[in-house]
Amino acid sequence: MDIKDKSFHFIAIGGVGMSALAKYLAERGCKVSGSDIQESKYTHLLEEKGVKVTIGHNKNLIKDNMIIVASSAIKDTNEEIIRAKELGLKIYHRSDILKMISDEFSQKEDAYFIGFSGTHGKTTTSGLCAYILAKAGLTPSYVVGGIIPELNTNGEYAGEKYFSAELDESDGTIQKYSTDIAVINNMEEDHLDHYTNGFTDIAETFNKYLSNKKQQIVIINIDNEGNRKFMSLYPDYKYITFGLNQGNYTVKNLEYEGFGSKFSIYKDGNKSADIRLIIPGEHNVYNALAVFAALNEAGIDTNRIAKYFESFTGMGRRFQKVCEFNGIKIFDDYAHHPSEIKTTLAGAKAAKDEKENIVAIFQPHRYTRLQSLWNDFRHAFSDADRLIITDVYSAGEDIINGINSEKFNNEVVHNNHYYISGDIEECAKKIYPLLKNNDIVITLGAGTVTQIGKNLLEESKKAKV
Repeated sequence: MDIKDKSFHFIAIGGVGMSALAKYLAERGCKVSGSDIQESKYTHLLEEKGVKVTIGHNKNLIKDNMIIVASSAIKDTNEEIIRAKELGLKIYHRSDILKMISDEFSQKEDAYFIGFSGTHGKTTTSGLCAYILAKAGLTPSYVVGGIIPELNTNGEYAGEKYFSAELDESDGTIQKYSTDIAVINNMEEDHLDHYTNGFTDIAETFNKYLSNKKQQIVIINIDNEGNRKFMSLYPDYKYITFGLNQGNYTVKNLEYEGFGSKFSIYKDGNKSADIRLIIPGEHNVYNALAVFAALNEAGIDTNRIAKYFESFTGMGRRFQKVCEFNGIKIFDDYAHHPSEIKTTLAGAKAAKDEKENIVAIFQPHRYTRLQSLWNDFRHAFSDADRLIITDVYSAGEDIINGINSEKFNNEVVHNNHYYISGDIEECAKKIYPLLKNNDIVITLGAGTVTQIGKNLLEESKKAKV
């Protein structure tokens, strides 16, 4: 489908993924409108681009010439959905729209659709890729799963040679895409409500995705056990590997410097570039290595891009500093899988000084995830000095008997942990008196826990009155 000049209407346009697509399409020359139940930074960004955003759903917004895009959270009882069906309109998933966009790139001989996937790291890698391309003056187009702070957006239509996108495997829709360069950060068991046979189903989904375009380059982290297992199951793809000490792209002379690092990247034993990062942790070394490999394989001069890694401050909600008061630093991180949590806390531990203590505030995300990964979660917090557990964020799921935060608190493997109940504002009031000078507080989860940092700041202001 030629998307230019088409009319799109997004139901729940304010989500991070939906808004990125809507912004891209508006800049592409499409007519774009949408609705959501509340305003947000994402709806405001869209309105600045001339997108008509309606707060509240209304069936009269649906016209018979529209392409309707609905969030997976929208139910069939939504009045806009009902009206669209009355008019005989097809309801598209956001992955269908990303496929339409990406097909424009993957079908061109001189263009590169670079897709970033994996259980963890795809938002940071896709955002870093877009950032490096933009800073290097290569006018990329992109759709990513978070705000890139320096660019202040999560999506843009700028040029038609490079397109960076985050590809979500959580519901299997990654099978729709045909990439020129496919980056796979890692493969682990997650989203087991969808992948009922665990890793077998996940691997088969990635195989179906990669088989869409056999001549593509597959850049894959060889240090990840799941990736190695996938490669043994499906050995016939054109793999370019990366790892700290093994693979086509490797790292030498790695040194950590507070909340950053410096290292050299080698390709096939030959030095390619010196890289410096101001974002913490070994996982971000991997992220930089993945992006560097992708851009190098796309034929971009490494001398043109290497210097821009140092100015990247990370993606929104990826170890993002929220505020600081009374000698207490508050960070927020989207980590909601045991491996992500371990990685984030390990990075914080490596970066802190001797007098600082890490306080992890964990809000479990979904009952099904907590249930299926219960034992992994129990052992995920060893690098935190203190652990605070809040109630489960259901994300619309029904309660599962015997799966709750109070029980988890009783079974978590940690020497200094608390369970605090109530909504997030109540939790912040209860947590504030527990904090001390030199605490590094990290809120962890994909739900409302992200609000705690600002609530704690408000509590500190009240205490001074």
